[in-house]
Amino acid sequence: MISWREGSVVSLGRSWPGACEATVRTASGAEVRALAYVDLVGSPQVGDRVLLNATALERGLGTGGYALVVALPDALPADAPAGPGHLVKARYSPLQTMVLGADEQESEHHELLRDADDLAGLPVVVADLHSALPAVLAGVRAAWTGPRPPRTVYVMTDGGALPLAFSRAVAGLREAGWLDAAVTVGQAYGGDLEAVSLHSGLLAAHVVLGADVVVVAQGPGNLGTGTRWGFSGVAAGEALNAAAVLGGRGIAALRVSTTDARARHLGVSHHSLTAVGRVALAPSDVVVPVVSDDVPVPGGADTLRASVDDARPALEAGRHTLVDVPADATLLDALRTSPVRMSTMGRDLDADPWPFLAAAAAGVHASRVAPLRPASH
Repeated sequence: MISWREGSVVSLGRSWPGACEATVRTASGAEVRALAYVDLVGSPQVGDRVLLNATALERGLGTGGYALVVALPDALPADAPAGPGHLVKARYSPLQTMVLGADEQESEHHELLRDADDLAGLPVVVADLHSALPAVLAGVRAAWTGPRPPRTVYVMTDGGALPLAFSRAVAGLREAGWLDAAVTVGQAYGGDLEAVSLHSGLLAAHVVLGADVVVVAQGPGNLGTGTRWGFSGVAAGEALNAAAVLGGRGIAALRVSTTDARARHLGVSHHSLTAVGRVALAPSDVVVPVVSDDVPVPGGADTLRASVDDARPALEAGRHTLVDVPADATLLDALRTSPVRMSTMGRDLDADPWPFLAAAAAGVHASRVAPLRPASH
């Protein structure tokens, strides 16, 4: 069911590529913060009448506190010019959109991708949450020793937000030069390249974009039910399998916390134990952050060390390689250089550094094993 609201724009807020904020006064007189995806609905202006989907906002769910603009009824954007592409994303929803897939016949990249089948050892860091992305990149940059900056590509899956434009982190990382490109796969859309599947998205990152390191994660908005299998991050295990099938080097970034109020996410999260230990059937590198005495550990260093050690057998699962990477003050300093704010589940780097240290440790390992490519892209 949808909670519909109608109102008018009273002011405009922040904007970034593909999205803008607006304050909307609804028919009841309440003012709500709304988000418009400008490529879909156009750019709202003060005074415009808007139709909103306020369902998640009304329920207090994690949408960033937004109602979503469904339409500007009196200022509909013009039809897009006819062009190539017949890949429909967010299929059969009211705001389905048509894009040009890098892998479809009309694409200039089709010939490159038609028979592509090998990632040639490309490091593919897989994380449960979107919030890990800047941390992984911080680790990559901290450990990189090549003669040029690392070329990094984010492959966004469709377990969370479908529009890439929802992510202010991606916009900030792109602007700062930390992220070179993004590929949206499955039902997700809005990347530099679009792909039908995770597999073709990984291959596009490799053969079209020339990535040195790829980070795979869902968009913002993890969905979980508190059950063993009912969470969108279970797809992280399938992403590790995809990397292995294509000859890439799958690298699991663990989800770790010392302050989460939910016991199932304290220490090594049950999400990682399930996705890595049970779903990821292909051998992968599982990066284990080594607790250092020079980094604060809310809840106690010994407690975290014990949790990590207890998780090792389930994470190794008889097939994976556990890779210990020091999570020390040097790595924490690298995280503090991020051009975007570190935040996960409402907690920042100071409140709970360990989700970010664990992700950054995976980035460090990716840098160390990345085969250096010629700077041709």
